[in-house]
Amino acid sequence: MCKINPRVDFAFKKLFGSEENKDLLISLINAIVSDDDQVVEIELKNPYNLADYRAGKISILDIKAKAENGRWFNVEMQISEDYNFDKRAIFYWAKLVTEQLSEGMMYKELKKTISINILDYNFVPDTTEVHSCYKIINTATGKDDRLHDVFELHYIELKKFKKLHHEISSALDRWTTFLTTAHQLDREHTPKELASDKNIVKAIAAIDRMFDEEERQVYEVRKQSLVDAESKIASALEKGMEKASKAIALNLLGKGIDVATIAGATGLSVSEITTLSQHTSGEQ
Repeated sequence: MCKINPRVDFAFKKLFGSEENKDLLISLINAIVSDDDQVVEIELKNPYNLADYRAGKISILDIKAKAENGRWFNVEMQISEDYNFDKRAIFYWAKLVTEQLSEGMMYKELKKTISINILDYNFVPDTTEVHSCYKIINTATGKDDRLHDVFELHYIELKKFKKLHHEISSALDRWTTFLTTAHQLDREHTPKELASDKNIVKAIAAIDRMFDEEERQVYEVRKQSLVDAESKIASALEKGMEKASKAIALNLLGKGIDVATIAGATGLSVSEITTLSQHTSGEQ
């Protein structure tokens, strides 16, 4: 079974952002974009480089690439919850457009720039769809009019993927299955729906042998830092909820509501509410 989690950005960067795996990146991009934006060849603009990461030159492990048809892509894996990611995604898209101009291009030469954001948490509200695509449209007609077709932004929300193996029907289904279940996959235990895709087979074979000892240590540190960040967020939310529950309990105590009812309403234990009541009475 895969011991490396491809959703950890450091691993994702090496798997899809290395020269020897450009075919995997092309397959992933083509699974997401429209038929009009399919690519055949791609040039990595910031390929994976351990020396750069070690030297602190790489802080964001996104993948920048330019296709043979002139289109530019920014691909990022985000495992930690960030509910301002929409603004971050726009910023990285704009940054990549600016980098095109820095190469001496004129405005009229700007090429379509596509931002692909793969999120390991739910982000887009009011939809159960795994894949959401945003473009600039004319709000009166609902059409893009091809006036601002240099902009396109995609979200792939992995937590919303619920398909069983026999329901897999597209390349995006296969890549999403790989990203979410890599820990269950190896060459001897690959469902036929994935085994039929040579790119998925290559990714499964590559994921566990792609790190040397130093890289594995970097990966473990990065993975732990992400776990620590998640833990701190959970603790902060828990503290916030506890504080809110105590405030509600105090309010209900002041209205003469019995302790058992308050416990049922707030989730606090009877002893916690009793202590809270005694502490409040002592202050008075």
